[in-house]
Amino acid sequence: MSAGPLVVEIICTCLLAAFILHRYGDLRKQHILVTLATFVAWYFSFMIIFILPMDVSSTFYRQCKRDSMPLTTTTTTASLPGNMTSSTTSTTTSNTSDDIITTTTSFHPIHMPPMLCEEPLSHVPDNVLPALWRVVYWTSQVLTWLVLPMMQSYSNAGDFTVLGKIKSALIENAIFYGTYLLIFGICLIYVAARPDLDVDGEKLKVIGVTASNTWGLFVLVLMLGYGLVEVPRAFWNSSKRGYTLSRTHFKIAKLCTEKTEAEEALEDVLDETKRLAENIKYNHPLRKHMDTILAKCPESLRNSVRNKMDDYEDYESPQDCISEKNMVKLHKKVMQSIQLEKRTQIQWTMLMEKVFDVEDTMNNESNPDRLFRRTYNTDYNQIVRAIYTPRVEWYWKCKIRPWFMMGLSIILMVFSFMVVWSECLFFIKDPILSLFAVFIDLAQHNYDYVYIEFASILTISYICFCAYYSVFQIKIFNYYYIAPHHQTNEHSIIFTGMMLCRLTPPMCLNFLGLIHLDSHVTSEQNREETSYTQIMGHMDVISIISDGFNIYFPILIVLLCICTYFSLGSRCLSFLGFQQFIGDDDMTQELMDEGKELVKRERRRMERKADGDARRKMWNERFADRDSSSKAFKDIPSGAERRGLYTAARSPDDNDRTELLRQVEPLDYNDSHTTDPLADNSTGYQSQPPSRFNLSRPSNKPPRGIFDDV
Repeated sequence: MSAGPLVVEIICTCLLAAFILHRYGDLRKQHILVTLATFVAWYFSFMIIFILPMDVSSTFYRQCKRDSMPLTTTTTTASLPGNMTSSTTSTTTSNTSDDIITTTTSFHPIHMPPMLCEEPLSHVPDNVLPALWRVVYWTSQVLTWLVLPMMQSYSNAGDFTVLGKIKSALIENAIFYGTYLLIFGICLIYVAARPDLDVDGEKLKVIGVTASNTWGLFVLVLMLGYGLVEVPRAFWNSSKRGYTLSRTHFKIAKLCTEKTEAEEALEDVLDETKRLAENIKYNHPLRKHMDTILAKCPESLRNSVRNKMDDYEDYESPQDCISEKNMVKLHKKVMQSIQLEKRTQIQWTMLMEKVFDVEDTMNNESNPDRLFRRTYNTDYNQIVRAIYTPRVEWYWKCKIRPWFMMGLSIILMVFSFMVVWSECLFFIKDPILSLFAVFIDLAQHNYDYVYIEFASILTISYICFCAYYSVFQIKIFNYYYIAPHHQTNEHSIIFTGMMLCRLTPPMCLNFLGLIHLDSHVTSEQNREETSYTQIMGHMDVISIISDGFNIYFPILIVLLCICTYFSLGSRCLSFLGFQQFIGDDDMTQELMDEGKELVKRERRRMERKADGDARRKMWNERFADRDSSSKAFKDIPSGAERRGLYTAARSPDDNDRTELLRQVEPLDYNDSHTTDPLADNSTGYQSQPPSRFNLSRPSNKPPRGIFDDV
C-alpha cells in the first residue's frame, strides 16, 4: 500500500491543467477569479479521468479479497419431539420446553495463495478515494451549474455596477437554469407520485445527480456520435495534402465573409460610440460610464474623441435624451463586436499559416537537397531548431507524416468501432459482448493492475477527446473558440471549464457501465463497486431513467455515426443555404476558387511588406555605416559649416524679402561654364566661392545678351 502513485498523478494533473490554461489563456489580462475558477474546473475534471483507473484497480483488489474468504457455515440444530433432529438455515429461538432450538454459527475462512490477491502498487486506504471523490465531484458540480455560468454572463454584461452585472447574469441564465429545473421537477413529481417512495434528503440528492447526469449523457451521446467518426476521418484527411489545401481554401473564403461582417459591425459600433461620446461632455453625470466604454475602444477612437472635446461646453438638460440603459446596451455591443473581430482575425492568421505550410510542403517534395525551405521563416527556439533541423523537417513533413497520419487514423477507426460496439451491447451480461468488459475481465483474472489502469486511461481519454473535439467543431459553438498562443478570451475559457465539468461525470459512469463495474447494469448483488459509484449513487429512485434512458439511449450513437459518415448534417445545412464543405457541390468549388485568390492576395501583401522591411533595414544599415565611417571624413565641413561659408550675417533691419532681393544675382545665360561649389580638388573646397554665391553688393550693370532673342 503506497500513496506515491496517487500523489504523483495529482501533481501531474495539476501541472497539465496549469500548462493548458497558460497556453490558451492570457493570464496577464484575465481576471484572477476567472483564472482560478477555470483552473479548478479543468484540474478536477482531469483528476476524475486519470484517478478513476486507480479506483478500478482497487475495486478489483477488494473483489479478490472478498471472493477469497467468503465461506461461512451456519448450522442450526433443532430438537423436536420424539428425539427427532432437523438442520435448517433459519435462526429461530423458542422458549417452550418441547421445542429447543440451538443455533451454532462457525466461520471457516479459506486461505487462498497470496499471489491470487496481490495488492496493486497504486492501492490506497479505503477511506482516501471516497473522501477525494466527494470533494472533487461536488466542487465541480457547484462550479459548472452555479459559479461558472454566472461568471460567464457577468464577464459579458454591459452594466457598469456589480449589482447590475449580477442582475443581467441572472436574467441571461434564467432559460438555462429553467431547463435544468424542468428535468429536476419532472423527476421530483415522479418520485412524489409513487406511494412506495418517501422523499427525503438522500432522495433529493439522488434526484439532483440524476438530472445532472441525464443532461450530461444526452449531450455526451450527441458529441460522441459526431466525434467517433470525425476524429479518425480528420487524421486520414490530414495525410492528403490536396484535400487539406482545398478544405483550407474553403475555410478561408468562408471566414473572409465573417471577417468582413465583423469589421463592418465594429466600425458601426465605434461610429455610434463616437457620436455619443461627442454629445456627453465632461460634466455630464454619465461621463464616467462613457469613459468606461472608451477604455475598451481602440486608441485611435479615443484620441479622436479627446481632440473634439471642449471642456468649457456644458450640456443642456432639456435636450439630454441619453439614458443609462442605452449606454449599457452600447457597452455590451462594443465588447461583443471587439471580441468577434478579434476572433475572426486570429482565425484568419491561423488559417493563413496553415495554408502556407501545406503549400511549402507540396513545393518541397521535389527538393533534391532534402532541406525544407519555408516561404516565411518561423521563429523557433534555438534548442528546438538544433533538433528539428531543415533536413529533419523535410523527412517528417514530406515522407513520414502522411504515413504516420494514415496509420494513426486506422488505429482510431478500430478504437471507434470498439466504442460503438460496446455502447450498443454493454447491457447484455451473458454472454459478455462489451469488448472493454472482456479485456478488463481477462486482466482481472490475471491481476494485471498495470494493464487495467493503462487500458482504462486510454479508453476514457479517447472518449473524452472525441466528445470535446465535437464541441469546438460544430457551428453552433463557433461563438466560442480555443486558440493557442494566449489568444483565447475569458468567455471561451469559462465555457470549456463548464463543459468539462458537465460531461466528465456521466462519461465516467458510462465507462464503468462499459466494463461492467456498475452493479445496476450487471444486476449482480455481490459485485464490488468503485468508490466513485458509491459517492455518485445509482438512479434506482427513478426507474424510467435507470432502466431505460441510461442503458438504451447510448444506442443512438450508431444512428449519429451513420449520419456523420455520410455527412447528412452538412448536406442538409448546405441545402438550407449554409455554406458547408461537401466536395461535389458547385458552391463549394466557387468558395475554393475564391479562397485561392485570397491566399494569393495575402501572399503578395506579405511579400510587399517583406520587401519594404528589407529595404528599410538596408537603408538603416547604410546610414549606420556612414555614421561609423564619419571619422574618415572629419576634414569635410558639415552642412552647417558649408552654409556658413556662403551666407552672411543677417541685419536686424532686414526682413526675408529684402534679404532675398539683396542676395539675388542675375545669371549670365550666355556663359555655359558652371562651377560646382563642392568640386573635389587636392585642397578641399575652392578658395573663392562662385559668383552666384557671392555675398558682396550686387552690381548695377545689366547682364550681357539678355535681349539677343528679340
